[in-house]
Amino acid sequence: MNAADRSDLWWRTAVIYCLDIETFFDSDGDGVGDIVGLTQRIDYLAELGVSCLWLMPFQPTRDLDDGYDITDFYSVDPRLGNLGELVELLRVAHDRGIRVIVDLVVNHTSDRHPWFRSARRSRDSKYRDYYIWRDTRPRGSRNTVFPGEETSTWEHDPKTGQYYLHSFYRHQPDLNLANPQVREEIARIVGFWMAMGVDGFRLDAVPFLIAPPGAANEADPHSFLRELHRFVMRRQGEAALLGEVGLAHDAQLDYFGTKGTELDLQFDFATAEAVFLSFVRHDARPLADVLRARPIVDASQGWAMFLRNHDELTLELLEEDERQEVFTALAPDERQRVYGRGIVRRLAPMLHGDPRSLRMAYSLLFSLPGAPMLFYGEEIGMGELPALGDRAAVRTPMQWENTKNGGFSTARPSKLPRSIPEDGYGPAHANAHDQLRDPDSLLATIRLLISRYRANPEIAWGEFSLIDTGDPKVLAHMAVTDEATFIAVHNFGEDACGIELALPSTSEDGELIDLLHEDSTTTPERGKVRLELEGYAYRWFRLVAPAAPALS
Repeated sequence: MNAADRSDLWWRTAVIYCLDIETFFDSDGDGVGDIVGLTQRIDYLAELGVSCLWLMPFQPTRDLDDGYDITDFYSVDPRLGNLGELVELLRVAHDRGIRVIVDLVVNHTSDRHPWFRSARRSRDSKYRDYYIWRDTRPRGSRNTVFPGEETSTWEHDPKTGQYYLHSFYRHQPDLNLANPQVREEIARIVGFWMAMGVDGFRLDAVPFLIAPPGAANEADPHSFLRELHRFVMRRQGEAALLGEVGLAHDAQLDYFGTKGTELDLQFDFATAEAVFLSFVRHDARPLADVLRARPIVDASQGWAMFLRNHDELTLELLEEDERQEVFTALAPDERQRVYGRGIVRRLAPMLHGDPRSLRMAYSLLFSLPGAPMLFYGEEIGMGELPALGDRAAVRTPMQWENTKNGGFSTARPSKLPRSIPEDGYGPAHANAHDQLRDPDSLLATIRLLISRYRANPEIAWGEFSLIDTGDPKVLAHMAVTDEATFIAVHNFGEDACGIELALPSTSEDGELIDLLHEDSTTTPERGKVRLELEGYAYRWFRLVAPAAPALS
């Protein structure tokens, strides 16, 4: 696919940055982050190299699940701002070349949403069938999403004497997507936010959305995704749908549909989990095995790559012994684990603050084929606050400066949505102000990686393959287009090593341009190159003909 053909497939190469407005920047000193504050910090994101901003829920909410319990799909939480301020945010972001996607949380509503309040008052309510009801609690209704917090997926409602389905928390009754009226409502919600200027949507927990356990099985549960995709394309041809589908690669294929008929992007959970297993073992082979088997998808679709996000680091796709191996190494304290499947830690403390392994992890994120995603604060090495418990531990306010409240707010600490860490990963040690002025900081490293990623399109568009390194600790891969060849090498070992790479036959007369170190080139000899790697070293190269200029 040439550059002209792929120009409108922006999501394939987007650099995605996820944040919660509530915890990003407080502009008015009330202790809560707000839309105006985010707008004031858009230039920070633009200078970082972000091309797509993902906003976690900002609609009115009871805030019992960090905003994912929405009470009004068509408005803005008044603590955060208003619709006018949101439209201004979208305008400023677009002016900086940043697209904006938002969470589309239509698996359920809050139990305080007007639809559900009406539905539970009477079986004759017009909104009764917006939800899923049963006269008796079905068998096998154990809650598997939040074990230990919810015991069942069905809750008895005494007013009408029936049970309603909630795949997640009991205060989040599931919407009934088998009801055409519910689908019409969802289309209106999507159309509304696109009219405001939104560029796409991130769909939460997609398997539960289209086929919630306990609901009547539809003959074709994927019909909803196809309808949604068609509607979005009609309204705005360049909008994108990013889906959270926490399944193995082969099972994820169904959610792409046929040649761009369902999701455009999916988070790559299998690769993320393999990265951590490789780190723990100091062995590249678990990651290599997953990458080698990853299916090739249509050119209009792609994988969203991540290391951490706003939820737990799930390890569900690993074997039980592998999961325990990662738990032992990266979450030795039981309080750092959740639901028997995940880790509630940020990346920097999980990798013991080792700058070598931390930088190598981000090199992997930006060099593997896919659209890389950062969770706010990752770029400065923020840590978690275990005292908050569970997933809230990784959702503390952004650390801007080594000042009161980390520069997030001038309010009293008691007014903040969450406390700020004070350990070795708190504002005194990790803040944006200091790192912007330090050329050797993690932030500077990530800015460099992003700039090189965006300047070398073959990373995302090239034909991917692994290169044999002869050392199980070292991963090497390349991405080849008609224009260029990109090569990346990563040493998962703590110790230095030397490797020899056999390059493509076209390398006989070419040069390897080092993309991360200026004025550094290597000339292969008879199609091979010898590399000396320090522990946790990473190298990026562009293979070019001698007379061809290298992008940087």
